[in-house]
Amino acid sequence: MRIVFALLLLAFSAPAFAQSATRPTPGYVRVRFDTSVGPVIVALNMKRAPATSRNFLAYVDDGRFDGTDFYRSARRKADPRLGFVQGGIRTDARRILPPFPHERTDRTGVKHVDGAISMARRPEPNSAGGNFVLLVGAMPSMDAKGDFAGYAAFGRIVGGMDTVKRILAKATGGGSDAMKGQMILDPVRILRARRLDGKPQPTGRPKVWLIGVRR
Repeated sequence: MRIVFALLLLAFSAPAFAQSATRPTPGYVRVRFDTSVGPVIVALNMKRAPATSRNFLAYVDDGRFDGTDFYRSARRKADPRLGFVQGGIRTDARRILPPFPHERTDRTGVKHVDGAISMARRPEPNSAGGNFVLLVGAMPSMDAKGDFAGYAAFGRIVGGMDTVKRILAKATGGGSDAMKGQMILDPVRILRARRLDGKPQPTGRPKVWLIGVRR
């Protein structure tokens, strides 16, 4: 009886985005990244982190992530199998969209659990844009607490964790300050990013990074 109760409790407490990557979940929008080392699918929590999710989808729907890279692998010294990978537009001003409000994890309830997707940012809270991280292993130190605004987690990996682990294991070096020794020497190409649920809603802004690029 105790075992049955425990299983029922686990079923009701499991997050909705833990469902299969092959079907939609109400309140979430899935995005598929096709990379040079394999696919990754994430589910964005539109209900709890709407501003962050909408910003991310704007980059996806505009094609702003297409042709960018996963360029950073931050492995834990105690266990190199854990850590996070970072990807996106880097500092490409041609692709960046306007800033948006920072959504603290202590308000959204979306935490930095194993497999979370979160926005990278500068020290100022409202500075996240077109760079993001994917976690292998939980990182509660990234959650907001008191005066620390934390980082904006807004969903979770639902497919392709093996791809993320391959990126995490890539040879690294270079970099400076917090990124010292963490830059992937042979960056992993993001070939394309596409939403799997709902209709794309491009911003209509000029795609100046495509000027002069052969199609």
